[in-house]
Amino acid sequence: MSGYEMVVGLEVHVQLSTHTKVFCGCSTDFGAPPNTNTCPVCLGLPGALPVLNQTAVRLAARAAAALGCTLHERSVFARKHYFYPDLPKGYQISQYDQPLATKGELSVAGASGAMYVRINRVHMEEDAGKSIHDRYPDATAIDLNRAGTPLIEIVTEPDIRSSHDAREYLRELKLILEYLEVSDANMEEGSLRVDANISARRKGDTALGTKTEIKNMNSFSAVERALDAEFARQCGLLDRGERIVQQTMLWDANRSEIRPARSKEESHDYRYFPDPDLPPLVVGAAWLSEIRSQLPELPAARRERLRAAYAIAPNDTEVLTSSRALADYYEGVAKAHGDGRTAASWVVGDVLAALNNEGIAISDFRVLPRALAELLDLVRDGRLSRNAAKQVFAGMRSTGQRAAEIAEREGLLQVSDDAALTGWIDAVWDAHPAEAQRYAAGEQKLLGVLVGLVMKESKGRADPKRVNQLLAARVPPAGGG
Repeated sequence: MSGYEMVVGLEVHVQLSTHTKVFCGCSTDFGAPPNTNTCPVCLGLPGALPVLNQTAVRLAARAAAALGCTLHERSVFARKHYFYPDLPKGYQISQYDQPLATKGELSVAGASGAMYVRINRVHMEEDAGKSIHDRYPDATAIDLNRAGTPLIEIVTEPDIRSSHDAREYLRELKLILEYLEVSDANMEEGSLRVDANISARRKGDTALGTKTEIKNMNSFSAVERALDAEFARQCGLLDRGERIVQQTMLWDANRSEIRPARSKEESHDYRYFPDPDLPPLVVGAAWLSEIRSQLPELPAARRERLRAAYAIAPNDTEVLTSSRALADYYEGVAKAHGDGRTAASWVVGDVLAALNNEGIAISDFRVLPRALAELLDLVRDGRLSRNAAKQVFAGMRSTGQRAAEIAEREGLLQVSDDAALTGWIDAVWDAHPAEAQRYAAGEQKLLGVLVGLVMKESKGRADPKRVNQLLAARVPPAGGG
């Protein structure tokens, strides 16, 4: 395969976060009993007329604007004809030659550096139902709850050159959609689905090879593995002088193999024409300007700002911006505490570990940013040791109480009072006379041992910095009489 280059374009279908379907008032809730979220409109019954969901249009435009697309003031809904059991009308309402948005771009950190993936189009459409093949022996069940669910399809140009880069593009796109609150992009529930168009060509060639389309990929890792498998298959055919047939392929995750499903349709096979029941979608320039002005800070911009503002490591920045909610939490801690690096260390380490252990999202975490900042303040001010802070943090997670309250109740606050510290040092001095005498004679390596003994004597409450200073004062200066 070393003599060939992979060429990939992706079609990403994204379910929009609306409460109701795109052309009727049926619920979009996931997990409802089969065929309960349906009505004459989404069932395609005669005489039922579609009415466009305004929220779906707003979310679609928001996504397209974030991808740098040109938003069109006029777009047209079309009927896309094909005949599957889970498509009740015999056609899907989509957009064809006049989509909502065109010509965008997404910058991604690819394997060889920055990669710019051109977005061909973003268009609106409705989802089909779902065919279920494992519910009844020798029969296929149809659930039409998804029929009419609002989608956007984000179509790239064939700009991706490796399976790794395809995965990175999808990761960044998913993150953008979540930041925009356009979709939850949950692949397990079908909120984000990916079809991949792939061809192989000899390195140095500029003409595109014959493409195949891969479907049935339910994770980013599945996309990566499926692309590698299909690329290897195509390269083998080319090496043998055989012709690649344009067709739709299915990825079998259990067997890690690609198999053909059917010949690939072209656009003319779908017999597109404008939907006579839906007038053109016309939006004003002022409305489109409002959509653009309301975009939040996107992941790439937030990563750069956090690096500059808080001087945190790139790897930590990637983790902290992996969701909008986590980035918001981190910034709340960093601003309240004043030390971005310490805040990053705690959030990336202790907070994420707690979330994993409890199996919860950051939005459900009991320790609020201001509360965690107060804990970090106690450590910075020398009132709490790092180890004691861990204990207090565990108490905050289970009780919701403030750090100072827990530390005081549990006797964990560090003692900096010289009288108390001297008492503990004297106790260690008396209990370990040999070590004390050697240290007083100038054996500096025993300083750490004695500090540890003092910390044990004080049950971790002594201020180690001040203990060091007081012990140092017990050693005569070099050359003294």
